[in-house]
Amino acid sequence: MIVTFYGAVREVTGSMHLLTTDQDRVILDAGLFQGRRKETAEKNRVIPFDPGMLTNIVLSHAHIDHSGRLPLLTKNNFAGRIICTRATAAASEYLLRDSAHIQESDANYLNYKTVRNALSKRHSSKGGTKISNRKSKELKKILKKNRHDLNTGMINELIETHQLEKVEPLYRIVDADEALELFDGYPYRHPISIGKDLTCTFYDAGHILGSAFALIRARQNGRDLRVCYTGDIGRFDKPIIKDPTMDFGEEDQQIDLLVMESTYGDRLHEPVQDLKPQLKKILIETHERGGSIVIPAFAFGRTQELLYTLHELYDDPAVPRMPIYVDSPLATNITRVFGEHPEVYDEETHDAFLEKGKNPFSMDKIHFVGSVEESIALNHETKPHIVLSSGMCEAGRILHHLRFKIHNEKNTVLMVGYQARNTLGRRILDLGLKYGKSGRKGAVPTVRFFNKEYPLKAHVVKLGGFSAHADKKEMLHFLKNSNLKIKKIALVHGEEDQILSFAESLKKEGFSVVVPRYGESVEVK
Repeated sequence: MIVTFYGAVREVTGSMHLLTTDQDRVILDAGLFQGRRKETAEKNRVIPFDPGMLTNIVLSHAHIDHSGRLPLLTKNNFAGRIICTRATAAASEYLLRDSAHIQESDANYLNYKTVRNALSKRHSSKGGTKISNRKSKELKKILKKNRHDLNTGMINELIETHQLEKVEPLYRIVDADEALELFDGYPYRHPISIGKDLTCTFYDAGHILGSAFALIRARQNGRDLRVCYTGDIGRFDKPIIKDPTMDFGEEDQQIDLLVMESTYGDRLHEPVQDLKPQLKKILIETHERGGSIVIPAFAFGRTQELLYTLHELYDDPAVPRMPIYVDSPLATNITRVFGEHPEVYDEETHDAFLEKGKNPFSMDKIHFVGSVEESIALNHETKPHIVLSSGMCEAGRILHHLRFKIHNEKNTVLMVGYQARNTLGRRILDLGLKYGKSGRKGAVPTVRFFNKEYPLKAHVVKLGGFSAHADKKEMLHFLKNSNLKIKKIALVHGEEDQILSFAESLKKEGFSVVVPRYGESVEVK
């Protein structure tokens, strides 16, 4: 049995690993790369093998950096099954269609810009003078149906007429729907056949709803070989879902190769129990300034945890009960999925909410924003409020909330999750924290998006304790205190400085560790 590493190799996002036996080829995850637009577009379009040769796909969880290339594989002749937990199958229905919508929308917008720029050049004076405002408005009228919707039919027609370069989406909603037809959801601790003499058993990874350690067992030459793929490892003592599994079945304890994430391989999070006091402090201070709080939060997992924590905090009379707006149709749908899977909740959630007949994700101050018009109206809201919207600030409604909020020093941008390198979220985080450490003195930093520079006057605060990824200490706790007996570890899903640092820490603890490069293979024997 051989494992070859094709994604999230010495970097975060884009998880994809090929497990090969004499008879079968199985992919472990098929995630999207996320980062700079051009670089990630090129990476995502390259499939280093023929998807038609795959037997099946094992999906650890529904986050797009682990699942987002599945429609691309089905579009290119993959015809097996996508094996995952039941909750992951339910969440993927919304996440993959949302990803496809973003792919289409981004392509349409880039094509709009191409046509607009080409027509602007044609209508500008020979001396290079810019076209008039009147002419610019006329062009926009041709290319848009209304203020918000592009006239894609006209745009495509003009691209063809003027022989302009057209951007095609990575995949479309119809491709996502075809991928969703191939999903098979299973319960935890239930062996599933994924090939000839090849089985997979899921154990709860504690990362997000439905996340799993995939324990793969192959029978070869009269003996069992085992690969355990962690996907992403969750934290311990977090609310809502259960902790990562530490007690594996007797038949699954001998691990020949552990393929393990290392996102926070050289970092420690704030203790989980410290989150509420810190969040309370941020709420009070922002409210006293007369400001609002913008929280870029992943629709799946982070949004629900924040709603849970805010629900608890709002029972404290010292906390200002600002309106909370969830401005993400995807987050609204995913919150519904959470409500449909209480079987994976931890004991604390049952005691605090379910036993009292309360919904952890609903109260009178929580509003789910549906339409674009509602979202636009919220941008202009001046009374203190909280907005939760999409995660790494690369697309969607969060960009508009930032556009209207980051120039005002009364407001707070609260980062509660990982921001990948080369994303707008990472730039805001790094520049905002640096400005804060300087005492908010000197030149105000600026960030560029929507082709414009914005002064970053808002307070930028990071609460790492909300991370759904285990930190260095928690990953070591898993390795040393679970009942797994591990022969070798291959580290993936970590930026190079994190992954190499964690590898050294593991070697000092006596573990055999490899840090593969792209396309490198490890033989399991």
